[in-house]
Amino acid sequence: MNVFILIFLALAILFRRFAMLKGYSYTMVIFAAVTTALCYPQYFVELNGFKFAILITPLIQLIMFGMGTSMSFHDFVGVVKMPKGMIIGVCSHFLIMPLLGFTLANLSGFSPEIAAGIILIGCSPNGMASNVISYLAKANLALSITITAVSTMLAPFFTPLLMKLFAGAFIDIHVLDMMWDIMKMVILPIGAGLIFNKFFAGRTKWFDALMPLISMGGITFIIVIITAAGRESLLNIGFMLVFFVLIHNVLGYTLGYWSGRLFKMNERDCRTIAIEVGMQNGGLASGLAKEMGKMATVGLAPAVFGPLMNVTGSILASYWHRKPVEDLDEIKP
Repeated sequence: MNVFILIFLALAILFRRFAMLKGYSYTMVIFAAVTTALCYPQYFVELNGFKFAILITPLIQLIMFGMGTSMSFHDFVGVVKMPKGMIIGVCSHFLIMPLLGFTLANLSGFSPEIAAGIILIGCSPNGMASNVISYLAKANLALSITITAVSTMLAPFFTPLLMKLFAGAFIDIHVLDMMWDIMKMVILPIGAGLIFNKFFAGRTKWFDALMPLISMGGITFIIVIITAAGRESLLNIGFMLVFFVLIHNVLGYTLGYWSGRLFKMNERDCRTIAIEVGMQNGGLASGLAKEMGKMATVGLAPAVFGPLMNVTGSILASYWHRKPVEDLDEIKP
C-alpha cells in the first residue's frame, strides 16, 4: 500500500506539468491521502486524546466562508435574469439525485446507515466544484453560479425534509436539528463571506489566492478523517460502494442533461443542468453525518462521492470542451 501512496503523489506532481492533466492533480493528492488513511488509520482518528472528528464542522464552516468570499450579492440577480433555467436546474437537482439515492440505497444491500449515506449525498445541494466544471465544459457559467447559490440557500429546508422522506426508513432523522446544522455550517459562513467580499473585494489578493488552497486542504483532511474512522467498513464494501456512488453520479449527469432537453433548453444550458444535478456538496454531507454521530457509516458515501465526482466531472468537461456547442434554436432553416 505504501507503493500506491508514492505512485499517487508522483502522479500528482507529474500531472501539474501538463495542461491537459493539471485538473487531475488534486484528485491524485486525495487518492494518496485516502490510501494513507487506510494504511495508518491510527494517526487520523485521535492524537493524545484529541479526536480529529471535532475539526470537521469548523473546517466545513471555513470552506463555506471561502465559498461566500468568491460570490457576491450580484450572483443572486441571476434568479431574475434566468428564472426558467434556475427553476429547472434546482428542481431537477432536488428531484433526480434524492430519488436516485433512494433507489440505489434500496438496491445496494448495504447496512441501513451506509445506505442512508447514499441518500444523504443525493439530498445535498451543489458544491462550488460544479461552477469550475461548467466553465471548463463551455456551459452557462452564470446559470451554474445561480443554481449553486439558490440550491445552497434552500438546503436548510429541502435537505432535512428529503432525508426524512427518503432515509427515514433507514435511520432516525431529526429534521429541526439537521436544519440548524446546515444553517450553522453553510448559511451563516456563506453570509459572512458575502459581507467580507462586499467590503474587501480586491483589497486582499493574498487572501483570495489562499482561500482555494485552504478549501482544498480542508476537504482532503475531512475525507481522511472519515476514511480512517470507517476503515473496516470500506475494506469490506469499498468496491461496491464506489460502484453505486459512480452510478449515482453518472446517472445524475445523464438525467440532468435530458431534463434540460425535456424543457427545450439550449445545449449550453443543458450541459449546465447536467453538471449541477450530478455534482453534490460532499463536504456538507460529511459534516451532517458527523453531527448525526454516524461519521464512520453514513459519512462513507459522501467521502467517496467527492473525489469521484471530481474525476468524472473533469472527464465530462474535457469531452464537452472539445465538442462545439450547437445551439439548435439558433440554426436557421
